[in-house]
Amino acid sequence: MATILLTGSTGYIGRRLLTVLLEEKHKVICLVRDKRRFDWEDFTKEELNLIEVVEGDLTQLETLQALSFQVDIAYYLVHSMSYAAKSFEELEQVSAYNFVTLCNKTHVKQIIYLGGIANDVALSKHLSSRKKVESILQTAQAPVTVLRAAIIIGSGSASYEIIRDLVEKLPVMIAPKWLNSKCQPISIRNVIEYLRGVANRAETFNQTYDIGGPDVLTYKQMLLGYAKERNLKRWIITVPVLSPGLSSKWLYFVTSTSMSLAKTLVNSMKNEVICRPSAIKEIVPNRLLNYPEMIALTLERIQ
Repeated sequence: MATILLTGSTGYIGRRLLTVLLEEKHKVICLVRDKRRFDWEDFTKEELNLIEVVEGDLTQLETLQALSFQVDIAYYLVHSMSYAAKSFEELEQVSAYNFVTLCNKTHVKQIIYLGGIANDVALSKHLSSRKKVESILQTAQAPVTVLRAAIIIGSGSASYEIIRDLVEKLPVMIAPKWLNSKCQPISIRNVIEYLRGVANRAETFNQTYDIGGPDVLTYKQMLLGYAKERNLKRWIITVPVLSPGLSSKWLYFVTSTSMSLAKTLVNSMKNEVICRPSAIKEIVPNRLLNYPEMIALTLERIQ
């Protein structure tokens, strides 16, 4: 069994990945900013014997200098999207540089990073930042495997919760034109399969893969797809006059997202996020859930 360093273990994806790693009996070192925020009560005594929780803030190098451990694989699953728009790019770069410094001390054999699909031209600040993080991580001594995803669908994901809020609350939507942008959503179940599947696979070292489900949809089609699964009649009218600022406020007031996250998401939705062909399907064979299946599973889980 491997010893694994996991960042973002209290976040949406990290929390689910941690459960899978424990099922496989790996020892997992969870790097968190505050031990009190770790979900201790969610684990059995046997699982806790496999977990080591250490405190360290990736934005503050001095908090990492005293850390000393040896790991086989390191997962980088952190982002700064919820911070103010003016600061998240700088924070993401600082965090990535500090993570590289930490990994170089641990003699890790592989770094695995989950970023965003960045194939479009004129990338948003968020997608540009995700791509910059890739470049920084690739300066580490260990080989890096990059997985790039678009919208991740699962109960609790920010993207899914926005879709749910909009459809559940608004029978008629006067929506911005970015709802016509295309993306390739992927189920959280498939994301976890890919994150595990590339671990300790030499053929994935220093490689970048786009990961997505079988459907390429507009955001409008995704909203209407959710409505269909819920047997709700919804009408969406897209107009060209809503500025990014107004669109952000629209998301903020209608959904449960924060204003800073709303601004980041709106700016990113101008870009089409569609996978380029890659060998990932041969390396990690799995059954990719289509969009209706993703929504059905999340609704079942919520119930």
